[in-house]
Amino acid sequence: MSSITGNTFYNAAVYSGTKSWKAFFFGALDSGSFITVDKPPFALWVMGLSARVFGYGTWQLMLPMVAVGTGSVALLYRLVKRDFGVVAGAIAALTLTLTPITVAINRDTNPDPILVFLMLLGAAALLKAVRSGRLMPLVWSGVAIGFAFNTKMMQAYVVLPAFFLVYLWAANISLGRRVRNLAVGTVALIASSAWWMVIVDLIPAADRPYIGGSTDNTVWDLVIGYNGFGRIFGASSSVGSQGNGASFGGSASTYRMFNDIMGGQISWLIPFAAIALVGGLVLRGRAPRTDARRAALMLWGGWFVLHYLTFSLAEGTFHPYYVTAMAPGIAALAGAGGVMLYRAFKEGSAAVGVPPRERIRAWGRAWVLPAAVAVSSVWAVVLLQRVSGSGTIYTVAEIVVGLAGAAAVLGLLVGRFMRRQKLVGFAALAAIVALLAGPSAYSASAATTASSNGTNPTAGPGTGGGMGGGPSGSKGGAPSMSGSKPSGNAPSGSGSSGGQSMGQPPSGTGSTGTKASSESQTGRTAGGMGGGMGGQVSSAMVTYLKKHQDGATWLVAVATDQTASSIILESGQPVISMGGWSGSDNAMTLTKLKGLVKSGKLHYIVVSSQGGQGTNSEISTWVKKHGAAVSAYSGLYRLDASDVS
Repeated sequence: MSSITGNTFYNAAVYSGTKSWKAFFFGALDSGSFITVDKPPFALWVMGLSARVFGYGTWQLMLPMVAVGTGSVALLYRLVKRDFGVVAGAIAALTLTLTPITVAINRDTNPDPILVFLMLLGAAALLKAVRSGRLMPLVWSGVAIGFAFNTKMMQAYVVLPAFFLVYLWAANISLGRRVRNLAVGTVALIASSAWWMVIVDLIPAADRPYIGGSTDNTVWDLVIGYNGFGRIFGASSSVGSQGNGASFGGSASTYRMFNDIMGGQISWLIPFAAIALVGGLVLRGRAPRTDARRAALMLWGGWFVLHYLTFSLAEGTFHPYYVTAMAPGIAALAGAGGVMLYRAFKEGSAAVGVPPRERIRAWGRAWVLPAAVAVSSVWAVVLLQRVSGSGTIYTVAEIVVGLAGAAAVLGLLVGRFMRRQKLVGFAALAAIVALLAGPSAYSASAATTASSNGTNPTAGPGTGGGMGGGPSGSKGGAPSMSGSKPSGNAPSGSGSSGGQSMGQPPSGTGSTGTKASSESQTGRTAGGMGGGMGGQVSSAMVTYLKKHQDGATWLVAVATDQTASSIILESGQPVISMGGWSGSDNAMTLTKLKGLVKSGKLHYIVVSSQGGQGTNSEISTWVKKHGAAVSAYSGLYRLDASDVS
């Protein structure tokens, strides 16, 4: 295929895994296994197996994502249908299908679609354990969440409080057996979560890659720090901060899901879901403890509320696409709660010949559905007005939402007073149109534009929440993928910090290397290593490096994962990322660098003042003092064994 789809960072790691089983197991960014990505490798394994079987290319990487995205919709339909009927299941499935951020991320190679599918598998097993009272479904639920942990670590655990509460409250067995089964299920959860981490941390550091994103080269630190408390508390966290403070979804607050960046991605049905949750629980208030519908509402409500609070208040690194994990809870509540409110509405409308107190209660419940539709329709219009002028599709959607929402509310109220059941039915259909027209417009944008993919995929028009100048935030552009080997043009580097591209030949220079000094780079000062976030890498430099690799394991060493991943996909060769994602990892030390150079495993290092990464000034100084500057390519130095004292 002529263009790449997805996140260059993960694409490079998958490619490296197709070249080395060691890189595959550890989730290394490069096939030489110098450093891992900053996530556990399960999603990389899934994509990597597809690439090993079918060859490395766009559709081969996207095949698993399409499969799990479709599977999540089908699974949610089945779960909601079992307790609330076909209509509820269909509405839930349609809502999840049309959630804008879910459409965007399912067309990407970030691990989140796999995370969501595994969490839904865990929910399915849990609900089966609640209904049957048997132990094994609960064990399988723990195993599924454990695999989700090995996809994105602590984010998989957000739903656990709801899982524990629902089982402890509603399981169809005695309290003692519930507690015992939960203990066994917890053991299964821990074992399924920890096995890869334990194996990796038991391997001597010299025999495995550096754990990207960690502060002490252990997976445990990555779990509790960068992918744990660091996400919640940000850079001020006492553990594993590692620069965890960048938010691409707006400031942390209870309003975050409704702001200009996040609102169009996820918030369309949040008002309706919240009202449906409360209304549904009230309607099941007198049901037995083991009532399956109330248990399901508790599960989906807990799923929604826990994710909402976590994502809204997280002060660490936050990308809009994270909230795709909240979408199943919203969708399930929209389907299940919506049908429950509709039935209560019809019962209230038909409340004739019953005692006055019961009639008042029934009529009171009958007002909830029109109110929920009205609030959600008004909010959808507000969201669409925010992007008025961004395209005809949003203008049309705004008109549709306004007309359908008004028709739905009026139809429900008139049908109630006049007891016209057909009118109520048509009004309910109008309500579905009103609630889904807005997200459908955003989803259509995500499904038809390649710009929604990359490091920070989003749907709809530009919202300013992206990385590198826009919502799509492609990581340095996208080289093409075709067949079993990367090929194509050099990364475009849309996220470049400006200035001269890394490796771009300066005018009036040749390619002869000369011994470097601090003055050898005219007009440049000593600084950090490698390009900045998304720094450009010229095809000419990559060609030069391949021609002069001279048997080295790694083609070149650069500052960050972003730059390294682009070169890996451009060249098909291993590239060292010395500083990980943010450039602040301590993966490379001067002693380690000298050893690699002396053994002939590495000849070229990029040292540049661009980007301000400053991974290790000691290394920068040493490379400039002892290396030979390749004058044709700014910041590129060659080192040989003879240069190591």
